[in-house]
Amino acid sequence: MKKRKITPQISNQLNSKEVVVITGMRQVGKTTLLKHLFDQVRSDNKLYLDLENPLYRKIFEKENYDAIWDDLTPLGINQIDRAYLFLDEIQNAPNLPKIVKYLFDHYQTKFFLTGSSSFYLKNLFSESLSSRKLIYELFPLDFGEFLTFKGLRQNFTTTKHSFKKLVKNKNKIQYQRLIKAYDEYMRFGGFPAVVLAPDRETKENLLNQVFKSYFEIDVKNLADFKDLSKLRDLILLLVPRVGSKLDITKLANELRLTRPTIYAYLEFLEQTYLIKLLPKFSSVDRQKAGKKKLFFNDSGLANYLGQLSQGALFEQSVFQNLHSQHQLSYFYKNKAEIDFIVDEKHALEVKLSHTKQYEYNLKRRFKTLDKLSNYYLVTNNYHQSQRVILATDL
Repeated sequence: MKKRKITPQISNQLNSKEVVVITGMRQVGKTTLLKHLFDQVRSDNKLYLDLENPLYRKIFEKENYDAIWDDLTPLGINQIDRAYLFLDEIQNAPNLPKIVKYLFDHYQTKFFLTGSSSFYLKNLFSESLSSRKLIYELFPLDFGEFLTFKGLRQNFTTTKHSFKKLVKNKNKIQYQRLIKAYDEYMRFGGFPAVVLAPDRETKENLLNQVFKSYFEIDVKNLADFKDLSKLRDLILLLVPRVGSKLDITKLANELRLTRPTIYAYLEFLEQTYLIKLLPKFSSVDRQKAGKKKLFFNDSGLANYLGQLSQGALFEQSVFQNLHSQHQLSYFYKNKAEIDFIVDEKHALEVKLSHTKQYEYNLKRRFKTLDKLSNYYLVTNNYHQSQRVILATDL
């Protein structure tokens, strides 16, 4: 298995007591990671079940939770020793949180669970397992992981970016070696199967399958919206808005829907990992989606759905390289904007190339924000300025 940055964190929980929950969009590698964890457990009293299989779901439909062991025993699990249960795609078994809680409380059972909806996992498990669970979110590959999957780099750092080091350690030869790979990463994104696909046609077919499975399975199974065609149309309207603040009224008017319906759709799309809405830095009310900036969780999928402009595609890719390890927001005031505020410390402006005017404008805006410690331009083209971070180094 090709390792992900999150793998060591979860592997450290193999012998802890807590329930481990891995959530993320379909085809980001949850099942592969779950099977890797399964192989690491040395006990023979372990079992992996895919709950997309209705026969396995039936095991967890019993009213008497103690009787669940009657179906687990023929599969090689006993209730005397500590049992390790690996359950994949748990959103298919709505009653599972109560069962997990019961078995967790009454038996020596260690659970590893995966699911495709943070809405389902966080809401249903929040009450039943409160402090007894650990939730990990798995996203499409960032560029460092992309390079390891492509065999262009042997390892990556699992710590947060040190922007000062990235500026200091710029290397033009390395940049020239990696820029073609970054262009591929921007265009086709970070779904593992897409990254490993041999050619453009296969990559596009796989991206089509990703969206089809998302819409045909997750949306239809998890959403209770009356008209899914409107949700589909909203997704297509969002693509050209990547990197922009959302105008909820305009979206509602175009789709002939109410504002509350648009808000409900956006919440669903975010909780099922299709999109991410960034809050405005220092905003008093961070709950209004209309004050938030839109990104998809994968540049390849967004680009497949609507052919992003080069600038939007680049900003989307930078977002992907940052959001799994950092707290992100954006700054906007009096028509002055900073693309990303990172961990409430760093101002990052994203530009395809460096100019003195871009650097000056960013410096001027940065100085109006007392809380921040530094500012940088993230560029796609190489530049030696000590204010420039290369996207290939993220």
